[in-house]
Amino acid sequence: MSDSKVLVTAKDGHVIVISKNNSDYGHIRVQQNRMVIDDSTGFAKLKPISALIPGAVKDLKGFGWKEGDEVDGKIRIVEQLEPFNNKDEDRDHKVAGKTGIVCVQDDQPIFRKHFFTFNMNLEDKLEEHTNQEEISAAHAALKLENSNMPQSEDFNL
Repeated sequence: MSDSKVLVTAKDGHVIVISKNNSDYGHIRVQQNRMVIDDSTGFAKLKPISALIPGAVKDLKGFGWKEGDEVDGKIRIVEQLEPFNNKDEDRDHKVAGKTGIVCVQDDQPIFRKHFFTFNMNLEDKLEEHTNQEEISAAHAALKLENSNMPQSEDFNL
């Protein structure tokens, strides 16, 4: 698989984004273009994914990363049936694209999060969702809705 290197990003010129709640902590955002294949259709697509690397600001500075740096490592996708954040259990739901529908496994929501790792041997951990019919119906409805919308050439500007 030919995934890209991981790219260090910045917000308003700052690689380390300071927490609003505690200025001793923050995060670095990284991005990677990953080749993904839809298991239900087999369709391949190059997709950008991102991850936040949280930590103490003094430790994050130790990376010495600058905006645009390409770093060795990968972004790992982890899905699970337990919330990542017990204080906000509605956070990190796996959502089926623009449908807004939460992917579930036997009526239990799937949680999805991206993590940066230097360990290239770690694999993604994915959960199979069981509400494909609901998601397919929602995609069909969105497609129909979009096909009924007037296109820009339909207007006399």
